[in-house]
Amino acid sequence: MLDAPCERVFAFHQRPDAFALLQPPWEQTRIIRPPSSLQVGTVVVLKTKLGPLWVTIEAEHVAYVENERFEDVMRRGPFAHWHHKHLFSARGAQCLLRDEIDYALPLGALGGLFGAAFVRHKLERLFAFRHALTARELARG
Repeated sequence: MLDAPCERVFAFHQRPDAFALLQPPWEQTRIIRPPSSLQVGTVVVLKTKLGPLWVTIEAEHVAYVENERFEDVMRRGPFAHWHHKHLFSARGAQCLLRDEIDYALPLGALGGLFGAAFVRHKLERLFAFRHALTARELARG
């Protein structure tokens, strides 16, 4: 829960520098094409280090409702499937920001067996960082 109305929380995500700010410092990530907006059709390209390899990730925004949601789908990257919903729900003067991710690891059952716990932990850490940073930025005004 964030101590700001959803309009302010959504506006933070629309800032030109928001995507770069939301990249955790422990990840080795290079933003090749930052999002120009959150609108449908916007493409984001980045390179991230997975082990010793640099992997290109390309995501496209596929849904947008101002102050309520935006969604992206990975078109190229390390997951077999990735659909990320950023959901904003008003709770009085506060905003509940929720990330719902439907994803599948590569290599089917083998990928799930060896990578599921690692990926789940990595995503939990990533979104904890992003939500804490969002709260700090909103507190700054």
